[in-house]
Amino acid sequence: MNRTDRLMAMLLELQKRRRVRAEDLAELFETSVRTVYRDMQALSEAGVPVVAVPGLGYSLMEGYFLPPLSFRAEEAATLLLGSDAVLRLLGEVYREAGQAARAKLEAVLPAEVREEFEAVRGRLRFRWLPQTEEKLDQLNLAVREERAVRFRYTGRARLQEGRNGPGELREVEPYGLVHSQGSWYLIGHCLLRGGLRQFRLERMEELQMTGRTFARPADFDLQRYTPSGDRPVQVVVRLSGEAAARYKESPSFFYVTHVLEEPDTGTLLLTLQVRYELEILPWLLGWGAGAVVLEPPSLGRRVAEEAHRMFSLYESPANFLT
Repeated sequence: MNRTDRLMAMLLELQKRRRVRAEDLAELFETSVRTVYRDMQALSEAGVPVVAVPGLGYSLMEGYFLPPLSFRAEEAATLLLGSDAVLRLLGEVYREAGQAARAKLEAVLPAEVREEFEAVRGRLRFRWLPQTEEKLDQLNLAVREERAVRFRYTGRARLQEGRNGPGELREVEPYGLVHSQGSWYLIGHCLLRGGLRQFRLERMEELQMTGRTFARPADFDLQRYTPSGDRPVQVVVRLSGEAAARYKESPSFFYVTHVLEEPDTGTLLLTLQVRYELEILPWLLGWGAGAVVLEPPSLGRRVAEEAHRMFSLYESPANFLT
């Protein structure tokens, strides 16, 4: 790496991190600490506001941004393709700024790259239900500003038991949003249950922000989060054939705690934790004959009973329109 490239790379590193030591830069760029000192001096002389704090390292003056960067055609097209999905998630405040940034990027693309991008964009579509999109706007704002939300929630148990009426009133401190298997979930601290819970957006009604603020725990990491706690029932399921292949394409975020694959057959052995057996019944039925419940036996019998009821519906000609 020549000096010009190294200076630009160091500037990008300073832009990315709040503060970095000379020793860390020397290790990263495989050079000496003395060379780093000279490079920092060169950046300062070039007008870059480098701030040196003895014993702590270097940083850029707050508010400083890099001048316009150059992108290869493939890099610019990649950014534009990702923006179509991302802009739908950022909420009204960031969405307007994101659209302006995308327009600027599109304006400077060469004609052939712009045509290629438009052709690819025409073959992709990102779509969510209008109700979900409205909730995403509110919840993104609540997560960003650490503001509690209140809503009525119809849980899976209530749906399976066929209970009518308004859902249960919940007040939640929202920590983040997760998209899994085609649905959006809010992860947050539920005041009613006194712990972390996840809520499917389609089952929320009367969503509103309470005006109360909170501080998200410093040790909470959304990327590492997996549901736990009140899931005392362990379920072991074998997936084979097409079911195993489909699972690999879209693994479950909320249930599965361990996956073991038989290399010769591709069969999967899944260990899951659920609150109660009925909670996972629809998920199991969705795999058809490709899923076999190994434990608990009581759940296996429930699956068989439900499958028999389904068979009975189709066995009678009276259930068909013609």
